[in-house]
Amino acid sequence: MAVNLLDFWAPWCPPCKIMDPVIEEVEKEFKGKVKVVRHNVDEDPELAQNYSVLSIPTYVIEKDGQEVARTTGARPAEDFKKWVAENL
Repeated sequence: MAVNLLDFWAPWCPPCKIMDPVIEEVEKEFKGKVKVVRHNVDEDPELAQNYSVLSIPTYVIEKDGQEVARTTGARPAEDFKKWVAENL
């Protein structure tokens, strides 16, 4: 089963910058289980619109192309990793 974590972000977004090291931790901890796919909303606004992204950062977990979970905003690393683990 393919599991993707979509990260909708922008370079000017302070909460996005706060989450950068958290996303890197998730990539390492869930290597082989979750593929992190980062989308800069400034460079691909159409994709963000297709996913109904209204605020950033927005994180979407997809299993086999179907959305199973979504969260927005900066979160503590442990909370975020727990959210990812619960939605695998």
